[in-house]
Amino acid sequence: MEVHLVDATYELFRAHFAPRPPVRGRDGTILSGVAGLIEQLLALTRIEGASHVGCATDRVIESFRNELFPGYKSSAGVPPELLAQFPIAEEAIAALGFVVWPMVELEADDAIASACHQLRADPAVERIVICTPDKDLAQLVDGDRVVLRDRRRGITYDAAGVVAKWGVPPSAIVDWLALVGDAADGYPGIPGWGAKSAAAVLARYGSIEAIPPRAADWDVPGLRGAPRLAAALEAHRPELATYRTLARLRIDAAIVVTAPDLAWRGVPRGRWLAFCARWGLDRLAERPHRWRDEPADGGATTGPG
Repeated sequence: MEVHLVDATYELFRAHFAPRPPVRGRDGTILSGVAGLIEQLLALTRIEGASHVGCATDRVIESFRNELFPGYKSSAGVPPELLAQFPIAEEAIAALGFVVWPMVELEADDAIASACHQLRADPAVERIVICTPDKDLAQLVDGDRVVLRDRRRGITYDAAGVVAKWGVPPSAIVDWLALVGDAADGYPGIPGWGAKSAAAVLARYGSIEAIPPRAADWDVPGLRGAPRLAAALEAHRPELATYRTLARLRIDAAIVVTAPDLAWRGVPRGRWLAFCARWGLDRLAERPHRWRDEPADGGATTGPG
């Protein structure tokens, strides 16, 4: 059995900012992100053959990480018409018959990490495909059983692929992010440490704790500026601990996940048609390729964040 875990927030953002005419629903409401998310989820089952699917969303962008670091990503600067689509997107996912986990205190990435943690214990789950290009989730990759799938580019990263892309194995992604920083998430990393230098040092030592404190003791062929890097590392250790906490995904989201619960059995016709009528998405009403005729409230489930 193969399970797909979808970063629905990423798909929502991607579709909203796509260079194409906006999709407008009832009363002119902009629903470009929602429409694109719907198309992507249907394509996942129709074209890519996904049979067991779970979707995670950020019901609100802020999370516990904003309390740890003031500069962490927030809803500031996000267009109001995009923020307004978040609850509609969750409604759309459920109306399509998929499981959706809306996160509040945690993030969508944490929901995916928690689901992955639970599903890995099931021997019937042969492969977990995490659908997102987000490098944060590369820390979850495990051999070729848990992989990261960039569907837009058609690239799948197993453990070897993570090393080829970012220069470190999945087990070192958190430390790599802490050293380099993540502009998308709003934390800067350690001054002077770039992607290549961090990858070279972590490839040699495996973790931040294992890096010798004195540059004279470093054994990293071809590395330049070791004294400067070592000094910056020691000077910024308090910040480094915070950055690692920001980068490390949580596996304790308040969701309970089993593979059978994620089985997609088609779009519940009544619920879907009611959703499209409510939001004025008439052009999507007959888009589903597989129907499930049962009561409008049957099917998908949601979980708290």
